[in-house]
Amino acid sequence: MAEHYKNLVAGEWVGSRGGGALEDINPADTRDIVAVFPSMGADEVRRAVDAAAEAFPVWKALTPVARGAILRRAAELIRERAESIARDLTREMGKTLAEARGEVTRASFFFDYYGAYGRLPVGAYLPDERDGVFTYTVREPLGVVVAIAPWNDPILTPARKMAPALTAGNTVVLKPASLTPLSAWHLLRALHDAGMPRGVVNMITGSAGVVGEALLGHPAVRAVTFTGSTAVGLDLQARAAGRNIRVQTEMGGKNALVVLRDADPRVAAGLAASGGFGQTGQRCTATSRVVVESKIRDAFVEEFVGAARRIKVGPGLEEGTTMGPVVDESQLETVLRAVDEGRRAGAAVLLGGARLHGEAYDRGFFVAPTILDGVSSAMGVAQEEIFGPVVAVMEAADVDAAIATVNGTRYGLSASIVTKSLAAAHAFARGADAGCVAVNLPTAGWDVHVPFGGFKDSGSAFKEHGQEGLQFYTRVKSVAMRVAGV
Repeated sequence: MAEHYKNLVAGEWVGSRGGGALEDINPADTRDIVAVFPSMGADEVRRAVDAAAEAFPVWKALTPVARGAILRRAAELIRERAESIARDLTREMGKTLAEARGEVTRASFFFDYYGAYGRLPVGAYLPDERDGVFTYTVREPLGVVVAIAPWNDPILTPARKMAPALTAGNTVVLKPASLTPLSAWHLLRALHDAGMPRGVVNMITGSAGVVGEALLGHPAVRAVTFTGSTAVGLDLQARAAGRNIRVQTEMGGKNALVVLRDADPRVAAGLAASGGFGQTGQRCTATSRVVVESKIRDAFVEEFVGAARRIKVGPGLEEGTTMGPVVDESQLETVLRAVDEGRRAGAAVLLGGARLHGEAYDRGFFVAPTILDGVSSAMGVAQEEIFGPVVAVMEAADVDAAIATVNGTRYGLSASIVTKSLAAAHAFARGADAGCVAVNLPTAGWDVHVPFGGFKDSGSAFKEHGQEGLQFYTRVKSVAMRVAGV
């Protein structure tokens, strides 16, 4: 019997008055119902926002040092519970247990990092041309922040959003993905147990249509931070237009790894495999394209196919598994449809390209690591995000042509190059139209203190992570003060 969970609203664990429910299914074995969560109605969603609005003055008035202490205590609790959280994460999302453990630990780092900001400066002293006038700036919180999180990093992404919002003094209503609510529940539980005041953090679950309308239409909402597909993110921006609220969107990518002729083919193949097939390719920063200089193409492809063949696909909880299933049937169909479209457009399937069958696979959503060759920029598989373990191999004559290919999509999240040439590395860093650029490293993997976000249709102007991550959640107030009687 699956356990029934409640959401945190106004400091209490509550269900849905309407009795609706969402089943959280294990993508490795659809017989396994991981959890059951409430499907909340519009009135219940509005109550959560009301609670956050009511809690805001009290939370804002608390000293930053006190706010930071709660966040750091939550980080400790997450690490104490890391193994059980990681197992739940693997069961509901499908990634390997090793990947889940890493995600849980990194989620705790966000609360450690931003909790420490409680003791750092939050403004600046400015000179004033008037005698006797003291002028300074201070950063203030916005109010109620709505955080909408995706299913692929179900505890990391909520932590990435909530930690800076909370340390800045905002209150939060979190809407996790319906496919993976349990990981987010663990995060809320840690904050609650760390002593978070009533109503400062709230979690709601339910259908996107009902919840989204109730959230965006509430007059108390001052900001929305979203991670998910580009289509949904752009629609959210349009719906929020005219509301005079802040909107942060971290959206899709068509990330490329460039391999130059001086690269070690085996090293490059390892980077392509880890970036393309890690987390079953279900990362916004996953390597979706490899752009190879023509003279090294054959050697690289041989090594890349070999690296992909060594991947062991299976349930994430099983020892030895290095790639789990995709998250659900819809995502599986998306991946297979993209491969078929690529094949019809003229791409060659060097490896994979099909759903896996057999006793270990038939009850889940497993697909083989897939490599497409002979891909041109005109093909859909070179242009659109697939969000699965599919990597397109493309050729380029030199570094300038490779940069042009990298930039030849509407996305601009992450890009990487493999080379021994310092000149080529700098040329790529300058020329790549992406928010995150790496050299001799995978396209995925950006630390908590490093600003993160994309260009073009991969994201909005507001970055996440680091000091930049606080900018979205604060507004600047300028104060000029003359001592009375002067």
